[in-house]
Amino acid sequence: MASYDLIVIGAGPGGYVCAIKAAQLGLKTAVVEGRETLGGTCLNVGCIPSKALLHATHALHEAEHNFAKMGLKAETPTVDWDQMLAYKRDSVGQNTGGIEFLFKKNKIDWLKGWGSIPEAGKVKVGDETHEAKHIVIASGSVPTSIPNVEIDEKVVVTSTGALELGRIPEKMVVIGAGVIGLELGSVYRRLGSEVTVVEYLDAITPGMDAEVARNFQKILTKQGLKFVLGSAVQGVTVEGEKATVTWKSRKDDSEESLTADCVLVATGRKPYVEGLGLEELGVDMTDRGQIKIDDHFKTSVDGVYAIGDAVPGLMLAHKAEDEGVAIAEILAGQKGHVNYEVIPGVVYTHPEVATVGKTEEQLKEEGRGYKVGKFPFLGNARAKANFSAEGFVKILADKETDRILGAHIIGPMAGDLIHEVCVAMEFGAAAEDLARTCHAHPTYSEGVREAALALGDGAIHA
Repeated sequence: MASYDLIVIGAGPGGYVCAIKAAQLGLKTAVVEGRETLGGTCLNVGCIPSKALLHATHALHEAEHNFAKMGLKAETPTVDWDQMLAYKRDSVGQNTGGIEFLFKKNKIDWLKGWGSIPEAGKVKVGDETHEAKHIVIASGSVPTSIPNVEIDEKVVVTSTGALELGRIPEKMVVIGAGVIGLELGSVYRRLGSEVTVVEYLDAITPGMDAEVARNFQKILTKQGLKFVLGSAVQGVTVEGEKATVTWKSRKDDSEESLTADCVLVATGRKPYVEGLGLEELGVDMTDRGQIKIDDHFKTSVDGVYAIGDAVPGLMLAHKAEDEGVAIAEILAGQKGHVNYEVIPGVVYTHPEVATVGKTEEQLKEEGRGYKVGKFPFLGNARAKANFSAEGFVKILADKETDRILGAHIIGPMAGDLIHEVCVAMEFGAAAEDLARTCHAHPTYSEGVREAALALGDGAIHA
């Protein structure tokens, strides 16, 4: 029986980051992972492979629509789907292999197999039981479905199956207009598929700033995605290699259906805790199947902690990573902490959409006095030169103190631009602090400064 200071169950972003940080802080650490490769859903069948396909298909879009405008004359590229999938797999392999290297570098043991916790202080992997002073559950999440929809990962797929389709579908129905559905819907639209997105609510990207969501939908519609909003899917029937999706309008109960070559079910995710033995162990759970934790990630069982998608909160890889660092620091006797008010979110379509902090709707609901500074990318020289002038930067600040409360960006490189606002918010900066910071010209980031200027005397280029 091996003995450790810490055993982490799950080698996704939360788990592997937790393990590395713990090892750096001097804890003897092991990680339990049953996949053939490390990195969890994110690196294997989530963030990384989807971004590879988004990158490849955006390059195709540029070749089809913008190369000739720049004087780049050539035949439009054809798509070798098998080669594109091979590129995606290579991207995954490089990243998962990198995590394995980091484990060896930090002397972290990989306990290969699926783990359970028979009692506090012990983790069972296969036929072997290991002792640990502390156990961190970082088991992640799995896709959810809806009634009357059976997943086969061939015709009716989750995000996992959508990353490995045998062919590019002529028609695709996406159920759910959240981040995953819109990213993968964009991939296949660029590849030539007719993509229809069916969403239960009356707007896409639930929870996003409403103004950004409206503009985002307009841009995606212009790109060729079709949207059916305010409609509840009644079921999916499969015949051979085709599937028919039936939905009912929430407004008038009218029913419609559409037959497609592929149906992507992107209706959210749920914690993956099966087989861990949590009920027998006495770990308290929420009504939504999440592990209950206190402010220091501790469960109801001494010595057992949980982070990431398995616990309440945003299901984001970087949120899990921050929690992994925080709990490792706590277990090493430090003061680990996560600022949940400054967790950015990104949609990696083109243009990208990025958000952090409060939305206008949240501030109105709170009754908080606020002001809005906006700047369109049409006024940004770099964006115009690069055919990327759609969208805008929007910054929300306290009406009295000018402290930044949130930011919402739709435009080029939004997922990178959002972070200077994150840093500003982490330090409690005012919008004027951003406005008075020199930004290189010409850069997309000037749009952030201009939005901050708009909260004062006014933007310069708008």
